[in-house]
Amino acid sequence: MPPAPDETGVPTCYRHPGRESYIRCQRCERTICPDCMNEAAVGYQCPSCVAEGARQTRQGRTAYGGRRSGNPAATSLALIAANAAVWGAISATGGSASRLVDWLALLVGGRCDAARGGFFPQIDSERVCTSAVNGSWVPGVLDGAWWQLVTSTFTHVQVWHIGVNMLVLWFLGPQLEMAIGRARFLALYLLSGVAGSVAVLWLASDQIQTLGASGSIFGLMGALFVVALKVGGNVSQIGVWLLLNGVITFTFPNISWQGHLGGLLGGALIAMILVYAPREGRSRWQVAGLVATALVLLAGIAARVVLA
Repeated sequence: MPPAPDETGVPTCYRHPGRESYIRCQRCERTICPDCMNEAAVGYQCPSCVAEGARQTRQGRTAYGGRRSGNPAATSLALIAANAAVWGAISATGGSASRLVDWLALLVGGRCDAARGGFFPQIDSERVCTSAVNGSWVPGVLDGAWWQLVTSTFTHVQVWHIGVNMLVLWFLGPQLEMAIGRARFLALYLLSGVAGSVAVLWLASDQIQTLGASGSIFGLMGALFVVALKVGGNVSQIGVWLLLNGVITFTFPNISWQGHLGGLLGGALIAMILVYAPREGRSRWQVAGLVATALVLLAGIAARVVLA
């Protein structure tokens, strides 16, 4: 296709008709001036063809199908900011005495708190709590406070608690996001947290509050262990880290082993779905696996409510 001449017969740039030119785009063969020339592997291309080529180029993918993140730490930073915001609100409204803790922390069954601290374990009715003993009723999941299954994973009171959890998230999060992509990492984090909450729902005392991102954090540990196994990496360090945290979980008081165990198993299972999915139709298998995991967790929640 020859360069398009203007009325005088001189070839001009198709984007700048007043500029004489004898260079053609290697893709569309239209005449382009020096301002419109973009160096290509062979010759030059016009801006329109460069833009079209960028749209047609498949975006970079991780080893397990996720879209490669431009900033692998971005999601972890967003999660840290969300946790910090909730902690800040709780600290500003009374810390452990904040009413926000009662609404956000996970409580299996409702609890009647006494006016001067403590609670009445024998009272399981809001009506009796408020009328007979002049207590303060704290709703639980079995009372319909289902949001606590998620909000509890973003709730902290002590500064050391949020500090340790967020530090581990900062170290492990970007590594996993680089391996599986942003959307899959976010699904892993959230579902691991809910898995920890479901374990608490079934295995913990009805009137003990559970809070913290530890379920999600243990999910990341379990996922990293699975990814290391898949790539044939050195899992000894991760194994020692898991063992150490397991000892701490079952040795120190006031630590929810139920949430840690549920998050760990949930994160490992989700990682297996993501990294062992067949290469052919990988995304479909992964989405189906994640949806199935979410449905199993919902079934577990529904069963616990029905059996209450």
